[in-house]
Amino acid sequence: MSVQERKERERANRERLIVATARELAEQQGWDAVTTRRLAERIEYSQPVLYSHFSGKREIIGAVALQGAAELAVAVRAATAAADGPRARVTALARGYLDFAERNPAVYDALFQLNNGLPYAREDTPEPLKDAFAALLECLGEVAGEGVEPGLYTELFWASLHGLATLTRAGRLPPADTEQRVELLVDRLAQF
Repeated sequence: MSVQERKERERANRERLIVATARELAEQQGWDAVTTRRLAERIEYSQPVLYSHFSGKREIIGAVALQGAAELAVAVRAATAAADGPRARVTALARGYLDFAERNPAVYDALFQLNNGLPYAREDTPEPLKDAFAALLECLGEVAGEGVEPGLYTELFWASLHGLATLTRAGRLPPADTEQRVELLVDRLAQF
């Protein structure tokens, strides 16, 4: 292995360590606790080393968001894979999405609540974000209904799930009624 290859491998390892540490700290204490100073202390590198990887907190949040988008796509596909029929798949998608949001609040915030510097719904949208949307579209496109553009339908269903996830987490909706909300959403919004 050349010196250049070793340096690139070490750099990639440091970057993964920074992202993993930021994510861990955010999950434990919230994103306000994630500062470059605290990250540098935790990973035992200087702040200039951290800045050689990321120009600031926004880019770190963006890296966590990209990682989270890939995980969300996997979670949605796993949730829908065993479901039999369109109705069961849409219900499984909704449950899988809401479960992901509940289990990964800091990642969910990085994806959808915080300024992460990433372009959404554009040509230059990073692949992990496109794939997360594609995972939703794969399931929801088949129940959009005649004459309804599947992408727009997926956006509407996703917005509904996001609202449920966000309002439940904020204590605005009682968690005990989540299953009823999912059933109502599936019954009223999907065309079977």
